[in-house]
Amino acid sequence: MSIALILLLVVGGVALLFAFWVVGAYNGLVTLRNRFKNAFAQIDVQLKRRYDLIPNLVETAKGYMKHERETLEAVIAARNTAYAASKAAAANPADAGAMKGLLSAESGLGGALSRLMVVSEQYPDLKANQNMMQLTEELTSTENKISFARQAYNDAVTLFNTTRERFPTNLIAGMFNFAEAQLFQVDVAAERNAPQVKFT
Repeated sequence: MSIALILLLVVGGVALLFAFWVVGAYNGLVTLRNRFKNAFAQIDVQLKRRYDLIPNLVETAKGYMKHERETLEAVIAARNTAYAASKAAAANPADAGAMKGLLSAESGLGGALSRLMVVSEQYPDLKANQNMMQLTEELTSTENKISFARQAYNDAVTLFNTTRERFPTNLIAGMFNFAEAQLFQVDVAAERNAPQVKFT
């Protein structure tokens, strides 16, 4: 066997190994991207459930809170904004702009719902209403499910982002435009502040 043939086989073998590595890296990134998209779909299911509960909650509160029209309208407006942002994000969870829009809308909705709950505390008959208690319980349960789904989504996004940033996979990510995915972190001031405990 001549040296040229051996050299050709070695170069061909290296090229073949490189091609297999490129295909593997690309397929790995596609798999991870699909995992975080699927994880977002789980969040989306719970968000839709919450969006469906909110109008019923507001309708129940309306009968008792006649002087709180602004609060009720703010909740519905924030719900509608979040619902529209959710649809945009669900269409493509890899779109950073759509995710940022959803996070902003969810933050606004969280603030509006917090204000509604604070105001509803001033209406004992409303708090005792069976329908209101059931809706509040369902909303709390849905919020918990959203938290679990959000954690799974953020884990999948973190794995995807870490993989796409590591060398040498970052070369493949750059060549095929695998953009960084956004974490789902809603910034609601009420969630950051510790509750105040007062003994009377």
